[in-house]
Amino acid sequence: MTDSAQSLRIRWQEALVAARGGDGGPDPSPYADNLLERWAEPQRRYHTIAHLAAVLGHIDTLAGHAADADAVRLAAWFHDAVYRPDRSENEERSAVLAERALPEAGVPAATTAEVARLVRLTVTHDPAASDTNGEALCDADLAILAAPPKEYAQYAARVREEYGFVPDEAFREGRAAVLRQLLELPRLFRTPHGAAEWETRARHNLATELELLTH
Repeated sequence: MTDSAQSLRIRWQEALVAARGGDGGPDPSPYADNLLERWAEPQRRYHTIAHLAAVLGHIDTLAGHAADADAVRLAAWFHDAVYRPDRSENEERSAVLAERALPEAGVPAATTAEVARLVRLTVTHDPAASDTNGEALCDADLAILAAPPKEYAQYAARVREEYGFVPDEAFREGRAAVLRQLLELPRLFRTPHGAAEWETRARHNLATELELLTH
């Protein structure tokens, strides 16, 4: 097991134990192993264990904004746990996985429901103004958009690899539509940190990628 995987297993245990209110309950390890296996599937190029680790790191930065940071962390673990680039129901299937696994792992019903709700929210990344958990998760998931130019270019290339089954012209059209939709949003980031630290750079990256795709 790599150091990163071991570190993630520890993080999973900490979030799960906190969410269920203590050490009593099933061993967290098999659940971590199952999720890490999912995140390491061969069809993934961007939605990998590295992405999971990055999102969890961003949640650490945003944790003070969330009403329940541990629920947000669990949602990060599940938000792309089911991922097939050629299917559109990934978020729903990931939420259902959470609804099945978390009660078995000893997580209370209310927290399980919140985790599943947060996973489903990543379809739109459009949390309500009062939804601090949703704002934290969505900002953490989208933080890659504000990466330095070289890292952003690697992200864009990996997304293209995940959609390798799509012809170039169709991919360019579809990706450009996604980028325009993002740029038309009044705000990409909803947390104070995200708005202050990530918004301007993300918009520059998106506009640059759109320019490269369409010219």
